[in-house]
Amino acid sequence: MTGALVLSASPVSAQPTPASTPGIVVSDGMTQPVFSLADAIEERVYVETPVDTDGDGRLDRVAIDISRPRETATDGFKVPVIFEHSPYRKGTWGSVPYPSVLVDELPQNQVTHPSTRRTAEVTVQRAVAKANLPGQLDDYYVPRGYAVVLGQSVGTGDSDGCPTSGDQAETLGTKAVIDWLNGRAKGYDANGAPITADWSTGAVGMTGVSYNGTLPNQVATTGVDGLKTIVPVAAISSWYDYYRANGLVVAPGGYQGEDVDILAQYTAGRARAEGPCADEIAELTGRQDRVTGDYSTFWQDRDYLDARKVKASVFVVHGLNDWNVRTEQFAGWWDELAKRDVPRKLWLHQGGHSGAGNTASVTLPGGQTWTYKQTENRWFDYWLWNVGNGIMDEPTAVLQREDRSYTTYRTWPDAATRTVALALGATDATGPGTLSSGKPPKAKVEQTFVDEGRDIHPNALVAGPDAANPHRLVYRTPELTQDVRISGRAEMRLRMAIENKPDANLTAYLVDYGPVGSTGAPTVVTRGWMDPQNRTSPARTQPLKQGKLYDLRWTLQPKDYVFPAGHRIGVVVFSTDQAHTLLPLGGTELRVAPQHSELRLPVVGGRSALGF
Repeated sequence: MTGALVLSASPVSAQPTPASTPGIVVSDGMTQPVFSLADAIEERVYVETPVDTDGDGRLDRVAIDISRPRETATDGFKVPVIFEHSPYRKGTWGSVPYPSVLVDELPQNQVTHPSTRRTAEVTVQRAVAKANLPGQLDDYYVPRGYAVVLGQSVGTGDSDGCPTSGDQAETLGTKAVIDWLNGRAKGYDANGAPITADWSTGAVGMTGVSYNGTLPNQVATTGVDGLKTIVPVAAISSWYDYYRANGLVVAPGGYQGEDVDILAQYTAGRARAEGPCADEIAELTGRQDRVTGDYSTFWQDRDYLDARKVKASVFVVHGLNDWNVRTEQFAGWWDELAKRDVPRKLWLHQGGHSGAGNTASVTLPGGQTWTYKQTENRWFDYWLWNVGNGIMDEPTAVLQREDRSYTTYRTWPDAATRTVALALGATDATGPGTLSSGKPPKAKVEQTFVDEGRDIHPNALVAGPDAANPHRLVYRTPELTQDVRISGRAEMRLRMAIENKPDANLTAYLVDYGPVGSTGAPTVVTRGWMDPQNRTSPARTQPLKQGKLYDLRWTLQPKDYVFPAGHRIGVVVFSTDQAHTLLPLGGTELRVAPQHSELRLPVVGGRSALGF
């Protein structure tokens, strides 16, 4: 679409209207900044929710702050809403005591070391002078003919109640705002007088990063009318997969010891966490179960991997190197959206726990280049203002490659991906082994290693792929004759025994190694963990017999990665991951049968693309 159009207040109109009538201006398929931010109307509303999280006999109210064009008050101009809800607005507890991750053995019958205090590295938005809400959403979108709503989650900031960290109470507390914007819920001003959103078209788009992006996922699963689209960035789709992995207690990268109750205390603020919400948080501590790590109804209540009711379109944004909200969070959600044929788009970048960056740009097959911010703008325009800009006709997946250039794909994982099984081989008990795509090696050597992960960082276990290391096992392919791209989930299948302990951590790292003799640092491509006691189900702990070999399988975090020609694909197997798992005392002995083990890779082009 070229040229400029002035569209009337109705979100379904595509006909030019006289310039004297308030309306958005569209150029090149995007709304343009024609409304005054300085003149924007700002107001605080307290929306009544259907939940009573603090048990005081009164329905909780959540605080929201609104910025909207002045014309919505004087000219009957109705606008759609971009809504970001958050538990981080104000009053967080900046130094919550964390439980220690040092344990005597697994299962963790007792913690023998004192807790630590950690400061969560979360950017807290603080109120500033009118007319300027925290963040950049109002700065960008109010001039383009949107209202922006910033909400405060139940049990946080100026809202009532107690935080529940991801369950249905929090979901319904967020959904209430959309209901209010559509005339289905009650709202009040600071004096308790009823107030309505008569300026709203009822069309709502939600967005946010991290927890703020998780809330849109939560609400979308309710199928609430009026939620037209969501843009979850670095967002969670399953809290179990955030704090657990196949029955193993793990931590988000950089926050060893954090769990659901720690997050609740942080978002509540110290006074509320140690005061009126102490009982509610104690219940979280008991039900989250840091002993077995099993999936339970507690985690099911915090699992959004069911898109049956989703009516909103979804634009997923995630970093391929995010080890806080790991990539399974976007991939599991993406799979469910695809299964239900939900209108969707995906933008994957090479960063960590963050957005793509507003100026990141991609050139489409037709030659048109768009920045990420322009793409987000066009997405909201299409779904909230019904601007016919063709965004749904463009490639579904935008992906940043390792050289930081962006490209597009029809879908993700790549449609040409095929699972290829690489057999593990070894010739001695501890030395480096092989990965081969043909028949498994004839040698039937069993290998062993000893867990000392509390004292050894994973970087040391990954290094030196051509030398033996008593604390890990490594297997490598020949040097690649051509680039090899993986797209999706790798899976580790391992026959293993624990010789002298009731349980152990189990970790696998997929690694990009340079040529034989290379001195360059290896690249960890992806990782994955499991508890061998949960070998049949994340929901079921089954004791192990010491010395008995078990067939174990677990997926590594989803990835899209190109191994360059001349490099080698490697997998490193070890026990305790100092960066993510609980840290038992060392000395656990593990035994592996390589001839009955394999690494399964999602290779674009299948076996022939490997070249060996």
